[in-house]
Amino acid sequence: MQMLTGDIRKVHIFRFDMGQDLLDALQNAIQEAGIRQGVILNGIGSLVTYHVHVVGRKQRPVPNIYMQDERGMDLVAAQGYIIDGRVHAHITISDSETAIGGHLEPGCEVYTFAIITVAELTDTALTGIDDVLWTTWTSREMDRSL
Repeated sequence: MQMLTGDIRKVHIFRFDMGQDLLDALQNAIQEAGIRQGVILNGIGSLVTYHVHVVGRKQRPVPNIYMQDERGMDLVAAQGYIIDGRVHAHITISDSETAIGGHLEPGCEVYTFAIITVAELTDTALTGIDDVLWTTWTSREMDRSL
């Protein structure tokens, strides 16, 4: 287990407009704001296309399962981290019948608008917090998963 502590320097609220790629626009906004370390607190809006991935079967390397489609979906949640200026975000989207969640990928086109709230951190380095630590997964657990 790791534990990091730090203070919030500022809260940024970014609004993205119709037609923008959500990941690209968010990454650009983070760069323009000069945010190096942060927490993505929330997100709302809608998408007309989506592209996310989730982890697949328990094996090494971890396989990713990609999901994408072109249809109107509500962005009901966004969360994640800004690590050394890089966006690591997950989203949840839904329509009247389905909810889908996963790691935000390029290709999520904003439909009406999207709003993402980011808390900028001070005196906290998140470097490596999203690294996979294979040493915690024993070969015995690996053998049972195959």
